[in-house]
Amino acid sequence: MSRNHRKKILVLRYRFIGDTILSVPFFRNLRRAEPEAHITWVMAPGSAEVVQGIPYVDEIIFWDPVTRHADSRGGHRTLSSKIAFIRELRANRYDKVYVLKRSFSSAIIALLSGAPERVGFDTEGRRFMLTKAVPYRPEQHEVLSFLDVLRADGVPVTDDYLEAWISPEEAVRGDGVLAGVGVKLGERVAFIHPFASNPPRGWHHDDFAALTHQLTAIGLKSVILGGRGDLVSWESWRHGCHDSTVSLIGATSLRETMAILTRGTIYIGNDSGIMHVAAAVGLPLVALFGPQSPHRFGPWGRNARVIYKAFPCSPCRQKFFRECDPSPRGKPACMESISGDEVIEEVIRISSRTDIAPSHSRA
Repeated sequence: MSRNHRKKILVLRYRFIGDTILSVPFFRNLRRAEPEAHITWVMAPGSAEVVQGIPYVDEIIFWDPVTRHADSRGGHRTLSSKIAFIRELRANRYDKVYVLKRSFSSAIIALLSGAPERVGFDTEGRRFMLTKAVPYRPEQHEVLSFLDVLRADGVPVTDDYLEAWISPEEAVRGDGVLAGVGVKLGERVAFIHPFASNPPRGWHHDDFAALTHQLTAIGLKSVILGGRGDLVSWESWRHGCHDSTVSLIGATSLRETMAILTRGTIYIGNDSGIMHVAAAVGLPLVALFGPQSPHRFGPWGRNARVIYKAFPCSPCRQKFFRECDPSPRGKPACMESISGDEVIEEVIRISSRTDIAPSHSRA
């Protein structure tokens, strides 16, 4: 490689807010090893906001084919748009591609990019398209699997913590959002995200409502988070919450949500992208898992605790309810087995710790 050539590295990791957040340690370690390289991240447009301000990436390119996933906007709907995307990659003449996706199609993109080095997981029969195939270990957390790709390529890995970047202006706006619903600066707040993209995966809403009473009893104000699509559900159970509970459902953007989470005492919620956001900003959290195992996709960090009851059928394939019978409340037994007392005990335990790791959220 000539002295005048700046090394170009392409990284494919698109789809889902949670997966995007869990990729950050990969990029930090890659940048440390390649301080002069031009690093490009291919991601879905719906995930970009969560890593706004990341200093380890020079360029972000969106890949947005039509899929069944909620964050798909269909920007690459037509064959001509897909061809144009590949032409753009080839024109950039990348030296290396890291494929953090495990799909066959992502390896095809890597191959078509023209990059002479292609490093990724040895999954879905795609070894022949990679110049270095890395064993994927499903028993370990996704953060560690991403870092395995670097190690297999001879890149040193020195840390694995999450990060988020909140500007001073966003922090001020976040404080304004909280003040607007009566949350005083310095007040002890429990942020609750009680919703799930697939409802059987979530703890029952009546249990979350009852939890707000227990949280109030220990001096925590409950603030409910969610999207606009959750408003109808909220109306059906909000009256069961403690009178001091306030709602920000549908009232905040993703960046505003990130900013207000930095002001919380604790986060409690189901397996979701917002759970990973809370972990990234360093907020102590309690996550409730049932159908999906937390071993691969649980919250990452010393401030996170998971309540998970493994059944003989765990983790299931989430084909509700073909593999198990629903409870009278329409939930799988693994979620019904989590009690409010267990949750509040874990909340007390983690919120009273004196060794909470510092937040890695920064301007």
